[in-house]
Amino acid sequence: MAATTATRSEKLDLRLSREAKRTLHAAAAAQNRSVSEFVLESALAKAAETLPDRQRFVLDAEDWKAFQAALDAPPRPLPRLKRLLATPGAAPSRRK
Repeated sequence: MAATTATRSEKLDLRLSREAKRTLHAAAAAQNRSVSEFVLESALAKAAETLPDRQRFVLDAEDWKAFQAALDAPPRPLPRLKRLLATPGAAPSRRK
């Protein structure tokens, strides 16, 4: 993975419980890795799993047209939201 070959110039600190630390040490030892390597590789794998659908998505031509139409359409009325926003809140208004 790129994280092991790239120059590491940044630092990340985190707080964890004693039990979590023991678990990470045991898991790292089981893979014959340092805790830093184990945590970094595990976190990057989870990040790679989490991010793809938030960075790019692919649509066929028909779905793309529908997506564009939805973006271009005027917003639909939301009467419940309108009523909620018209209701005075618990916090005082900043308007004078």
